[in-house]
Amino acid sequence: MEIFTKKQPLKVTLSKLKAQNKTIGFVPTMGALHKGHLSLIKKASQKNDIVVTSIFVNPTQFDKKEDLINYPKTLENDINLLKNINCDILFNPTVDEIYTDAIISEKFDFDGLEHQMEGKFREGHFNGVGTIVKMLFKIIEPDKAYFGEKDFQQLQIIKKLVKKQHLNVKIKGRPIFREDDGLAMSSRNVRLTSEHREASPFIYKTLKKAQKKFRKENASNVIKWVENQFKKQTLLELEYFTIADEKTLKAIENKESSKKYRAFIAVFAGKIRLIDNISLKIS
Repeated sequence: MEIFTKKQPLKVTLSKLKAQNKTIGFVPTMGALHKGHLSLIKKASQKNDIVVTSIFVNPTQFDKKEDLINYPKTLENDINLLKNINCDILFNPTVDEIYTDAIISEKFDFDGLEHQMEGKFREGHFNGVGTIVKMLFKIIEPDKAYFGEKDFQQLQIIKKLVKKQHLNVKIKGRPIFREDDGLAMSSRNVRLTSEHREASPFIYKTLKKAQKKFRKENASNVIKWVENQFKKQTLLELEYFTIADEKTLKAIENKESSKKYRAFIAVFAGKIRLIDNISLKIS
């Protein structure tokens, strides 16, 4: 595996590979890699000639400085994991290499997707996401890029970014990778206390029950039921639970058979914020 910390040498290498008609699959990450990340890289490897993974903790997408400072950093272990699954190229730039001038976000219009759910609770977050993803796409120029559905809102926003910015890359979403007890894999999980880690599978269990209830009940009843379940769970604090249209991400009022729906949740386990989602069917 080749490791690059500078944009220009990476671009030269990738240009040579593209001249040989090699296809490039790209998996952007912030490091602290887990099996969910590795599943994306494996899929990229199956569908492309060359796999590029980036590790970059992007400062402009953190709304809280404390969260940025405490984000887990395990570069040595990450490199070993990438070598073991035959990742071809790692791009691990510094903040100065990416943000050559001021560390600020570009402003984006994602047709309202950015104002739903996470956008309501994390000011400027999706401008930061859009900024770094656009930068990385322009550096790497991949044929395909792979993202997990745990961050489903982010996935939809990146698809919108590609469309509106006319970027020549296909976005591939992949299913959520879970622990054996159902907890969605996240780099933040390592920061959970043992007590909160033991309690956190309750999130997915509740989502699964909500999924069943949605087949027979309206969205409002399901939302109230979930909120009541979390009032009984003293170790977990519900920030939001929303049932939304997958395409617009807007909260629904009435179910329509022609649309796809998804339930979204954000929960605090102590100081650690966990998100998850699940697809819903009317019948």
